[in-house]
Amino acid sequence: MNSAEENILIKRSVTDVISDYYQLTKPGITMSVLVSMLVGFILGSGTNINFSILIHALIGTYLIAAGTGAHNQFIERVSDGLMKRTSKRPLPDRRIDSKSGMVFSMTLIFSGLLYLILMVNAVAGAVSFVTALIYLGVYTPMKKVSPINIAIGAVPGALPPVGGWAAATGNIAEPGMWLLFGIMFFWQVPHVLSIAWLCKDDYSGAGLKMLPRKDEMGYKTVFWSMICTLSLFPVTFAMYQLDISGMIFLVLGTIFALGFLAYTIKFGLDRTKANAKQMMFASIAYLPLVWIAVFADRFISF
Repeated sequence: MNSAEENILIKRSVTDVISDYYQLTKPGITMSVLVSMLVGFILGSGTNINFSILIHALIGTYLIAAGTGAHNQFIERVSDGLMKRTSKRPLPDRRIDSKSGMVFSMTLIFSGLLYLILMVNAVAGAVSFVTALIYLGVYTPMKKVSPINIAIGAVPGALPPVGGWAAATGNIAEPGMWLLFGIMFFWQVPHVLSIAWLCKDDYSGAGLKMLPRKDEMGYKTVFWSMICTLSLFPVTFAMYQLDISGMIFLVLGTIFALGFLAYTIKFGLDRTKANAKQMMFASIAYLPLVWIAVFADRFISF
């Protein structure tokens, strides 16, 4: 083998390692966290957006969110190895050793915390750290104990816009941020339940309790999915009523919630995996669409 071929192999190996560590950060979820944080920051800023603080908030939030995703994979590396959908992740597939994964994840989390405190404000740092703490210290281990983990996990999942608002204002006492929290909380429960129904055999084989107990027919799953999807409507209206968003958001947010509800009802009427998959895709579409509605309302009305 000549030196040129050796260099190609070395570069390819380094690229693979970087790719594996990037996968460890759960990039899709991390991006969703950043967008949700951005929504909170923009609405919290009112008419005076500090773009310098925004950039720092994005950097710090990214570090904590990426570290949280990586540490979640470190904690769940054994159960991930037992499920088809996660067995090829870097840790269960042994492309990254567990010690390296732990050091990497903890470094990101505490670097992000320090960055937010120094470059944004302590409140934003505290919100992001509490988000990671609940996700890793309560939600993740609870997945093996009780299906209540879904409601618990929806709390840190809904905190990014609160963190964004806190980054912009330095407080967590304004109603707007908690209505954004409500949108994400009520969205996340049916989203996770649809995935849990699709992957129930996988989850069960790994010892994860992701569906209500004694719910072979799916009635409890449908009930909680419907309650949370329906709850999106009053939260959307409250955003308009409290003058946090305008008519554009009210109309679009209601239309998107109706679309999400339609697929939730379809799943409720016939609890097949095909309908659960459609409900999952409806939930995946809902969140970015509703954030687009927030931005459209904010900047067109501006």
